[in-house]
Amino acid sequence: MKRSRDMEKRSEINSAIEELSMLVIVKPEGNHKIAHIPTKPFLSLCYLVLQVIDKIGPTMAVLRQDVSQNIKRLEVMHELNPSMNSNLVEILKSEATKGKARKRSSCSKAFLWLTRSLDFSSALLQSLENDPKKDLEQIIQECYDATLSPWHGWISSAAFRFSIVTKIVQLVLAELTEIVLQVAKKLVPDSKTLMDLLKEKDENCETLKEKMQILVSLLVPFLEDVHCILKIYNLDRIKST
Repeated sequence: MKRSRDMEKRSEINSAIEELSMLVIVKPEGNHKIAHIPTKPFLSLCYLVLQVIDKIGPTMAVLRQDVSQNIKRLEVMHELNPSMNSNLVEILKSEATKGKARKRSSCSKAFLWLTRSLDFSSALLQSLENDPKKDLEQIIQECYDATLSPWHGWISSAAFRFSIVTKIVQLVLAELTEIVLQVAKKLVPDSKTLMDLLKEKDENCETLKEKMQILVSLLVPFLEDVHCILKIYNLDRIKST
């Protein structure tokens, strides 16, 4: 409980760095087949990603809902048997053995999509750190195209791409054209606003950029290992239906 309160006092970036520093994938003799990924720390990291998504605003509603549902699915599985389900790789192995891994409601699929959401978040932070002045809507679209789009069917892609458009069309139908323009500008904050939201109190932009760089440097090798594990269980090429 104390740790949770401490995390609330820090920025999502600092908390994510701490989580990742402890989230070590144990690979005996480098063997991904017998690796260990602790379930609870992984879900804590995903919750922090959820908080970053929230700061971007309603245009990320589709991704936010997806991340939230997948976290809950893994949480429920963990709570059923905390001892047995403390290792995500064991969950993958169990579902693969039972022929459940590729089913729509499987924990394997939840883990897969949370990993891809982390891919998106890593790309987003890296792009922001490289060019904080770049248009945020453009950054989001480029990161989506590079990480999530290849695995989304046309319905999922449309939902992501047009979550803003849907809100605007609803207003157009109500013939509130002037309000539409105002709302459209507010749906996605500019990059500076997002950077300000990610900073701790009295933290400057350069310090935040350094921390984002540290976080990305921890995320990239972690995700590389996770993707190796997903490949072993033939989950890496699954697309949304």
